[in-house]
Amino acid sequence: MASVFSHPAVPLALAVAAGPRLAPAALVTAACAASVLPDIDALGYLAGVPYGHPLGHRGFTHSLFFALLLALAAAALSARLGAKPAAAFAVIFVSAASHGVLDAMTTGGLGVAFFSPFSNERYFLPWRVIVVSPIGVGGFFGSRGVRVLASELVWVWAPCGAAALLARTLKRVIAGTSS
Repeated sequence: MASVFSHPAVPLALAVAAGPRLAPAALVTAACAASVLPDIDALGYLAGVPYGHPLGHRGFTHSLFFALLLALAAAALSARLGAKPAAAFAVIFVSAASHGVLDAMTTGGLGVAFFSPFSNERYFLPWRVIVVSPIGVGGFFGSRGVRVLASELVWVWAPCGAAALLARTLKRVIAGTSS
């Protein structure tokens, strides 16, 4: 998996690109939570749920269907998030779905069950460039943790930052030409 430190890169990039009018602070906070929430399935280890089980790690909570459920809940709660329903839906869906996409780009694990609960088949993307993160905090203390965070800086944070800045710049240029 990508680490808990890097999953929020996607919603933060969306927030920079969209600006505070479309992505108010409450929505961004919810989106950051939605981007890490799929790893709640790691608690299944404590309950004895096998990794490859539909409710195991990278199973149902990493699926597009789970992201859809979170997005529908966000749309229903959009007023509390200070956003329009469509914006809340889109930001939360992309944020939650990005979790599985990033995990499918890692160098370890069994893949991601994108289509759960309809299929438990696990997938990786062809670009497996993100060094897989350890489960738990202890694995970050040492050379492995440094390798993971360096990999995420290159393959998650830099592209998200570049996309956010490009979108923000284009938004300004377009706004400047229509004035």
